[in-house]
Amino acid sequence: MTIIELKNAGKIYLLGKVQVEAVKGVSFAIEKGDFVSIAGPSGSGKSTILNLIGCIDTPTSGSVEIEGKATAGYSDKELTRLRHDTIGFIFQSFNLIPVLDVYENIEFPLLLGNGKGPKKERREWVESLIAEVGLEQWRRHKPNELSGGQRQRVATARALVTRPAIVLADEPTANLDSKTGEQIISLMKKINRDLATTFIFSTHDAHIVSIADHVIRLSDGEVVENTRNTASTVARGDGVGVGSLSATGRV
Repeated sequence: MTIIELKNAGKIYLLGKVQVEAVKGVSFAIEKGDFVSIAGPSGSGKSTILNLIGCIDTPTSGSVEIEGKATAGYSDKELTRLRHDTIGFIFQSFNLIPVLDVYENIEFPLLLGNGKGPKKERREWVESLIAEVGLEQWRRHKPNELSGGQRQRVATARALVTRPAIVLADEPTANLDSKTGEQIISLMKKINRDLATTFIFSTHDAHIVSIADHVIRLSDGEVVENTRNTASTVARGDGVGVGSLSATGRV
């Protein structure tokens, strides 16, 4: 089932009086449950593509469809709800709230809007995510008391807390050493299997590309490769998470 489709999508930014064509007529489809790598050098359009899929930005031409509906047809309120309910974001710089501890950072998206649900169920779900990312001992620690890898695990759990169908990760291993990066990607691959969550990465990391189900390579804002890898394998380090999440949030 196709969950995301770009149809001849283009994006032009205006820098002063200069027009910069960041993305040029990009077309591809992503299936539900895919583990996708959007690869390419700096300036190739990777982050722009993520912003278009994440409804942070809108295409100048063409269309972006999420679950069969063009995002251009959404009101601002509908886009906000779509981002909250359907799309989780993992940022390169983590973007954790420094005054909140691990538990509170993960819980925070559930407290926004009217979808926070019963307190007991919310607590059980947050605790199950903390266990899945292996941070039970650090649940009451603030971000400045955690390593880079631990902060990325918090960011991953926070992205999953609203049970999104899609998770977008912008260079998630860029600020991590190679071993920690492999552990984080292995954890994400495990969650991808357990919950059938669609993961989409922008990356320079050859390891992420090697284990992706679907690889989209960009150059100068255009797609130069769009392939599926049926032989992709899970990275080493499967012991990062514990338990096994279900779609209902139980461990």
